[in-house]
Amino acid sequence: MSAPALSAEALAVWEDMARLWDDTIADGNGYWKCLQEPALGRFLGEHLARPSCRALDLATGNGLCARWLVSKGASFVLATDGSENMLERARGRMVPGRDDAIVLRKLDVTQAADFDALLLRNEPPFDVVLINMAIMDIATLDPLVRALPKLLAKDGVFAASVLHPVFFTSGASKNLDIRPNPETGEMEVVRTKVIKNYLFIPPVKGEAFRGQPRKQIYFHRPMHELFAVFFKTGLVMDAMEEPAFTNENYNPERVDDHSNYTQLPAILAWRMRLA
Repeated sequence: MSAPALSAEALAVWEDMARLWDDTIADGNGYWKCLQEPALGRFLGEHLARPSCRALDLATGNGLCARWLVSKGASFVLATDGSENMLERARGRMVPGRDDAIVLRKLDVTQAADFDALLLRNEPPFDVVLINMAIMDIATLDPLVRALPKLLAKDGVFAASVLHPVFFTSGASKNLDIRPNPETGEMEVVRTKVIKNYLFIPPVKGEAFRGQPRKQIYFHRPMHELFAVFFKTGLVMDAMEEPAFTNENYNPERVDDHSNYTQLPAILAWRMRLA
């Protein structure tokens, strides 16, 4: 399947998934509360606290990150998504008086024309550009990468997060090893993941929630490939984290739940700026 066709199919899935995604994620699930929000707070807190901070939230989904950006101090947030249905769900979650600083607009990050149209509006550049947990759902990063240097203010930063490419989008399998603890003699479960492929993995279908009606497309990128596209346009990385769940997040109902793998990071998050 060609790249344009993959992009179209990936976006169509999210059009169909908008209601389920919004109903499930709402104002943040465990991944957001335990992993994403803490990392983004460390990356962006200082910038959002600056007077008149302007932020661009790409692939906003139901507007979760846009609302968070405002709550942390951003005076203006342009929240965009390629899905009309997602934007409609985001509008439904906006509270007058609380979210007045947020403007919602359609923008498909795989389309250079959409970024060109945004830049032609001659809006002031952004102090923060964020794309949270979406890059693994995007067929091509080229339009975003080419636009970033023009979108960022002089001291602006770009932040992103993805499902960890080693332990998630690589298709890693889960193993449960039941063995006696040498200190207590009690049986314990040791959780591991087996990575059989990493460097070259074609787009694959998967699901964010068990039993979802339509599977989305995941685009795997090994870390060197993921970062290289941004480095080529003059961005440099100044922060990176690999957040993992802790024992406090243990899920007794599903022994194989990702939140029970406390030694293996679930997401990869990073911050970049212009050199």
